[in-house]
Amino acid sequence: MNKTPTELARPHVPALHPYVPGTQPTGGDWIKLNTNELPYPPSPRVAEAVAAECQRLALYPNPTSAPLRAAIARHHGLTTDQVIVGNGSDDILNLLVRTFVGTSSALGQSYPSYSLYPVLAAIDNGEVVSVPFDDSMALPVEALAQLQASILFLTAPNAPTGVAFSLEELRALLTAFNGVVVVDEAYVDFAEETAVDLLAEFSHLVITRTFSKSYGLAGLRVGYGLASGEIIGLLDRVRDSYNVNRLSQAGALAALADQDHLRITVAKVKATRARFSQALAERGWFVYPSQTNFVFTRPSKGNQVPSPALAEDLFAFLKERHILVRYFGSCPLTANGLRISVGTDFQMDALLEALDLWRTNG
Repeated sequence: MNKTPTELARPHVPALHPYVPGTQPTGGDWIKLNTNELPYPPSPRVAEAVAAECQRLALYPNPTSAPLRAAIARHHGLTTDQVIVGNGSDDILNLLVRTFVGTSSALGQSYPSYSLYPVLAAIDNGEVVSVPFDDSMALPVEALAQLQASILFLTAPNAPTGVAFSLEELRALLTAFNGVVVVDEAYVDFAEETAVDLLAEFSHLVITRTFSKSYGLAGLRVGYGLASGEIIGLLDRVRDSYNVNRLSQAGALAALADQDHLRITVAKVKATRARFSQALAERGWFVYPSQTNFVFTRPSKGNQVPSPALAEDLFAFLKERHILVRYFGSCPLTANGLRISVGTDFQMDALLEALDLWRTNG
């Protein structure tokens, strides 16, 4: 009898669990604060650039995103051979795993972190080794340095807590860890510091960035990596041909060129983040100090202290009222809290009204 497709697949594939993104609802009456999208439109230059590029859709895009790579290199004061562009920063993360993780080489991570990392490692049948954060969210440099892994992934600022790490902490980690260190700066435009200057000191450092968050281009899927020419050359060997389409390259170029729009948008998000964090603190809720476009909080209610049951109850209460936030129940550090994206002031006020209703009547 012929084997089934499942029997023909690589033995580890049928047991894989895919990445689970935040809910994407249909209909327009939802307040969507669960996937850290920008609540404001991107630069007007983006639509103009994408519309112009529509006249050339019969042609393949630049295979290496060369004009965009050059623009990104200028933006960061680097050379073009230190930049690689991908179909979202997830594509860059995937290239890193393809290159450095396998049956004989593990992926290291702090925990909790971006839940895509172990999914990518599992696809390549690689092992994941983790070091948990404690409640302080201090970077456990010594423990991370002891991991037996060829590559270490660190989301900085952290997701889902929003906590940032200092350059001194990152420098200590880079000095101590004997392998490639990936600093995932998906949210860094909302933070106070970036690790880009450390590239000149450490040839084993990789920084990943995305246009999805601060630039508002989540729908175009563009990200990039910064590293030494040696590492970029390795990643380019496993990169898919034409991995970034023509419209996305044009849109990202236009967004990058409009830094005034970026600064204005980021300032609005940070102001709303501060006001919302203060409102939660005034209600007696624990809030991690966030340097991202989201806030992690632990809800309490009356004499009930934060707990997984309380967080799940609030999550369900909000969903019934068409307000989406994110709950991460599998990690002890996050199981008694919720991650809430920063939306517009109107959206955050509506959320606060729902939170108060839950606290008193829910």
